[in-house]
Amino acid sequence: MTAETELETQIDRWRGYVLRHQAIATTDADEMEDHLRGQIYDLAASGLDDDEAFLVAVKRMGRVDALSREFAREHSDRLWKQLVLTAEPSPHLGRLRHELPVVIALIVAASATVRIALAVMPEWILVRNAALLVLPYLALYFGWKRQVSLRAAGATVAGFLVAGIVVNAYPFVDEGPTQVIVTIHAPIVLWFLVGLMYVGGRWRSGPRRMDFIRFTGEWVVYATLLALGAAVLTGLTVGAFAALDIDVESVVTEWVVPVAATGIALLAAWLVEAKQSVVENIAPVLTKVFTPVTAVMLVVLLIAMVTSGNVVDVDRGLLILVDLILVVVLGLLLYAVSARDPHLRPELFDRLQLVLVVTALAVDAVMLTIMTSRIAEFGFTANKTVALGLNLVLLVNLSWAAYLLFGFVRRRRGFDATEKWQTDYLPVFGLWAAVVVAAVPPLFGFV
Repeated sequence: MTAETELETQIDRWRGYVLRHQAIATTDADEMEDHLRGQIYDLAASGLDDDEAFLVAVKRMGRVDALSREFAREHSDRLWKQLVLTAEPSPHLGRLRHELPVVIALIVAASATVRIALAVMPEWILVRNAALLVLPYLALYFGWKRQVSLRAAGATVAGFLVAGIVVNAYPFVDEGPTQVIVTIHAPIVLWFLVGLMYVGGRWRSGPRRMDFIRFTGEWVVYATLLALGAAVLTGLTVGAFAALDIDVESVVTEWVVPVAATGIALLAAWLVEAKQSVVENIAPVLTKVFTPVTAVMLVVLLIAMVTSGNVVDVDRGLLILVDLILVVVLGLLLYAVSARDPHLRPELFDRLQLVLVVTALAVDAVMLTIMTSRIAEFGFTANKTVALGLNLVLLVNLSWAAYLLFGFVRRRRGFDATEKWQTDYLPVFGLWAAVVVAAVPPLFGFV
């Protein structure tokens, strides 16, 4: 391992430790890391090697001393106690930037883009391009906020351009399966491009990818709450106008809904970053609530599928729903991993999580049996190919996750192995979505 790689590993370890304390927001950690890197650079320039510069820089981090002391106790083999167990004055860690005007400007620009697209694009083309109309603005927000390098920004722009060309240049058959497949998978590819901006271009860093997983979970919670609130408010407004015999449904459909959906996508991201309320604590709670509920549901579903007779003749709609459930299980697993302190001992929730993963793995195996039987009997189609690939990708992830979790609850390995597996495997999902978007339509004649 080179000195530079060793230094990056130490910084990632320090950053991960700091972020696992809920009082520290991601934005604060970014500012703290920038300060830490500056200190390391100055110390290295004065003659210290990277390892020494890192340790001394951590000592100078001010009021992070409380966290640093604890970190020191857990890494005493690297002389942390000698360097950070002394108290020092506590400088303010920095304030959030005044981002709301920038976010509002991006919302206005994205909403205008969506409105223009609604006016000039046919329905199916609009549906295919929905994510392309909004997510570039979200990537721009994170690119500005993280002050990413030109290389990372260029890669992201190139990714959006390639996705736009593929989505719009392919000669799809209207309402054909491949067009639907691309419509579903293109936003996944674009979300990973947003992730590249979110992590500041440092996609190779496991802790940074875990930050993105954590952000995605919280973003879903915020966006859902905002959408529910907007739906209630819109419903009340429409009802009030209806009582006055004024029909505003066309205005709501053509203006309010697209503008609100666009605004929610960006506003939810800003709220997650700004940490303006206690909603950030809801996501881990929801994970702990829905993990046992989902595990019970999967056990019942597995029993029903196995005892229903000929599983090969299971309704196609049920197969789609089961795949969606498996994706939800993966989401619960990823967010639970991102919210857990890997230094804690195994507890009841970890055992419930293992039950969830093992049950999902069994359901996935049944799904693969059904699909391979159908393919053997009727041949490949675009939908079957994509479903088979998705279940294979999930099978690999869940199999190794189950193995690692089992070792953890038996106290044979640490939880950090599970966390590393999920962060290392995360790019596979983006790569799979990209392959689906680029390769499946021409493979099946764009039908």
